Parts: sequence; structure tokens; C-alpha cells
Amino acid sequence: MNKKLIDFKENIKGKKVAVLGIGISHIPLIKYLYKLGVDITAFDKSDENKLKNVIDEFKGMNIKYSLGEDYLKNLKGFDIIFKTPGMRFDLPELEEARRNGTQVTSEMEVFFELCPAQIFAVTGSDGKTTTTTLIYKMLVEQGYNCWLGGNIGTPLLDRIDEIKETDKVVLELSSFQLHTMKQSPQVAVVTNLAPNHLDVHKSMDEYVEAKKNIYLHQTDKDKLVINFDNDITRDFINDAKGKVVYFSRVNKIDSGAKMNGNILVYSDGKEEKEIINADDIVIPGVHNIENYLAAIAAVIDYVEIDTIRKVATTFKGVEHRIELVRELNGVKFYNDSIASSPSRTIAGLNSFKQKVILIAGGYDKKIPYDVMGEVLVNKVKCLVLIGQTAPKIEQALMKEIERTGKGKDIPIIHCDTLKEAVEKAYESSKSGDIIIMSPASASFDMFKNFEERGKQFKDIVNSL
Repeated sequence: MNKKLIDFKENIKGKKVAVLGIGISHIPLIKYLYKLGVDITAFDKSDENKLKNVIDEFKGMNIKYSLGEDYLKNLKGFDIIFKTPGMRFDLPELEEARRNGTQVTSEMEVFFELCPAQIFAVTGSDGKTTTTTLIYKMLVEQGYNCWLGGNIGTPLLDRIDEIKETDKVVLELSSFQLHTMKQSPQVAVVTNLAPNHLDVHKSMDEYVEAKKNIYLHQTDKDKLVINFDNDITRDFINDAKGKVVYFSRVNKIDSGAKMNGNILVYSDGKEEKEIINADDIVIPGVHNIENYLAAIAAVIDYVEIDTIRKVATTFKGVEHRIELVRELNGVKFYNDSIASSPSRTIAGLNSFKQKVILIAGGYDKKIPYDVMGEVLVNKVKCLVLIGQTAPKIEQALMKEIERTGKGKDIPIIHCDTLKEAVEKAYESSKSGDIIIMSPASASFDMFKNFEERGKQFKDIVNSL
């Protein structure tokens, strides 16, 4: 029996609770809290018209609302506030609430407090979703009862009553979810770190400090898996509380998950086990070899090598991650909508042996794009640009052309819409070409999220 959960239910009953943001993770949260007899007010910046479908879902439930631009002005007199992950923790309204004795928390923080099962959690700038999915699939294949959630799109707090001590929980965690966390998972994985989300975080330092919460609250019984090839994550060993296991694709490390020629191996420092030949991994790209190394280091104590091999030779990848959409007249279209940062797009372009037609651009997260110059010159035969970051991406290419003299013949096409971009890219192609949408930017200037962007891209491609 989960005593923490029983106490939580008793303590929250009848309390005045504010839920800030009526998004994906908070719809099930509101329904769950309502069942527990909580007095709920839902807050959101959107107005009633935009939220009509959500409000209809809560029909018959006695929920109060504070909506529109000034929605936080009514944030007074609450016992508990659940904030949405993308909201800064230090907003004046939240600081005032804390001073007045209100508990400010989040769906994920409460889940960590109540979860009876072992938690595997993954964070990083790139590769989070694929690595999280690999860990989940390997554990499921081994026979564990598993739960997959977090930033991957599935909230789990409303399922907490069903989760048993013998289960495994696998979570993808963003810097926003981690920023105020006071607990860490038993197995923590950091894939890599590079500048990201600097439109919300005040600095790169703040972004890195948020990520560190995935392991700072561990004990000596816990495990931290970190990327030895990444300058930032390699140093995390200095303040790690648990056992540290490295993974590396390019460096020689004594123990951990690494490459021996073209073979992925795992060494505990005494014995080296061959896992799989990189050529047998179904999903393409060196970045996916890194994702496999990270997953292997996380699960090696819990699953057999045959299980890892089975997943590697059958798993075709996660939607919106270098996803083959269709082949039309010899032209292959790939959807890499997840690539919301330059480093992610660089990894995607390096997955292909030939030069590609690239559709890129989107919402500006205030991160540098100069780093893309080299890959654009070497891997792109035609550049199709949309969105706020189009000038920055073009400038990165022009600087590299100026520096090296290479790539002067690369056409640059500016478009107003994704539909126009796909059509222009296809017009520029011939049989044998690859067209990939890998935006190197967030989606919020034109789309709700990267999934919506990816689905629209696929719809457009399939209608050609």
C-alpha cells in the first residue's frame, strides 16, 4: 500500500488549488484533483474561445477559471499552486504566493514524491525522446511492467494509483520540468548539453543548473549516465552523488558503453561485452549510436544483451525524428520536425551520406546559428528557409562560404509558408534526391508544437 499516496489524498482534500496552464499535462491533472475533492481554479493566458474544447471537457465539474492576458491577477488565497513547466518559477506573482505561505509545485514534482516504482529519467539538449523510448522498449522487451511519460507527452500523476513498486517508470524531462525539482530518479541519463531554450532561461548557466537537478538529489545507491564526449556533461562527475557511468562514441574510456571499431560494447572495468554492430541498428545516424550507448549504460543491470539486440534490429524510430514520409518519383522526403536546435539539425544532416535539400527555420529561441555553417556547406545542395530564424541560418551559410570559398552554388529559397517550402523543395529536386525538413528552430511562430509542424509537413508531402 502506497502510504505517501494515501497521505497526499487526505491532505489535499478540500484545499484551494490553482492550476496554471490548461495544456496537455494539466487536463488529466485537473480531472484527477477534482476526483480527490479539491477546490480548483484553472488559469490560462488564452481566452475562453481558444479554450472552448478544453472547457467543454470539464463540463459538469465545478471548476472556476481565470483566463486572458491578466490571468495571474487572481492568483491569491490558494493553498497549492501547480505551475506549468514552461512558466518561470520566479514570476512576481509566484514569489508573492510563496511569501504568503502557498506551496508552489508541479505535476512532475508531486509525481516524484508519490511514485513507488524505480524511475529512469533522461534529459539533455538532443536525443532525449529517442533515448527515453529505447530505455522503455528494452525494459518492456525484458518483461517489466513499464510506464512511459514526462516531456514525451504523457503525464502520469493521474495514473499513480495503478503504479506498483515492482514496475519501472521511464521519463523524459526538460530543463523546465527539472528547474525546481527537489528529487532525482534512481537512474539518471544526460545525453548531451548545448545552448537551448535561452528565450526562457536567463543564461546558459541557468539552463545547465536546471539540468543538473536530474542527479543532484540522488543517493549513493543511484546511477548517473553521462556523455563523456560532451565538454559540459563530462564534468558532472564532480558533484555526482551516485555511481557514474560514462558513454562515449569517439573517446577511449576504460569502462561504460563505448565503441570498439564498429561494435557497441559495454565494459564494467573488468569484462567487456559485445552488444551489437552499428550497421545492424535500424535507425540511421551517428547520433542514434550515441542514443543507443546512453540507453545501454542505463539498462545494462536490468536487461539481457539479446534484448538490447532485438530492440536495435527492429525499432524503426520515433515519429518526427528523421522519419521517412514517402518516396515520390525517386525523391525521398524525411520529417525531422523534432530538430528544434542547430545541434539537432547538424546531427540529422550528418545521418546521410549524400547532400540533401534542406527545409529549415522557425521560431527564434535566441540561440546562436553560426555553428551550422560548416554542415550547410558540406551537406546541403539547396536551402529552403521559412520563419523567424531564416536570416540567421542564411547568415551562417554565407559566413562559411566567405570563410572557405565552398558552397557558392547552393541556391537559397525564402518561403512564407511550410506548404510553399515543400513545393519549392520538390520543384528543385530530381530522382535520387533527399528532401528533409529539419528546422533547427522551435515551431511556435507558425505551429502549436513540433508534432503539429511534423504532421502538417507529412500531410503536405502526402498530397503532392
